[in-house]
Amino acid sequence: MSDRETRHRQAMQKLKSHVDDRVARATEQRGQLLVFTGNGKGKTTAAWGTVTRALGYGYRVGVVQFIKGVWECGERERLAEDPRLEVAIMATGFTWETQNREADTQACRAVWAEAERLLADPGVYLVVLDEITYMLKFGYLDIATVRHALAQRPAEQTVIVTGRNAHRDLLAMADTVTEMQEVRHAFNSGLQARRGIDY
Repeated sequence: MSDRETRHRQAMQKLKSHVDDRVARATEQRGQLLVFTGNGKGKTTAAWGTVTRALGYGYRVGVVQFIKGVWECGERERLAEDPRLEVAIMATGFTWETQNREADTQACRAVWAEAERLLADPGVYLVVLDEITYMLKFGYLDIATVRHALAQRPAEQTVIVTGRNAHRDLLAMADTVTEMQEVRHAFNSGLQARRGIDY
């Protein structure tokens, strides 16, 4: 065996030992709170990927879309026929288009009631609160209300929160926080969002 191969094998054995030790120490089992935030693209897409994974194992899933509900959504279209998936949509579109705070607040609170129902249901394995960070930022929802619903949810239920500028209280509660960082975005160069790629 060459010196290079020997060094590689030793490095891999050391890495395996480290990974095995971390796996052995991870003994707690419960639902999690995941936050996908940041200015980069892919937060909602990552959440839908997890929805697909959970459905693939036969779990019930709820998705609540607070902003982009009126837009086409390829993932939602593909998965809509699965009886284990429930989707609630705010359906007012982007708040900067409606420019009606009262109507947006009412629409947000109506769909939040659906979210609260899902968050209280022990039969729902995964709940996605897509773009809820904007609802908190614009004051349509109170952070204490959201915090309470998250804290009181069934122990086995996982929740994914998506959106830019996640509230510090959500970050503090989260088990996993992933920040999507924008390096370059095609839209900034004048490229339109592409069906089947961006939505």
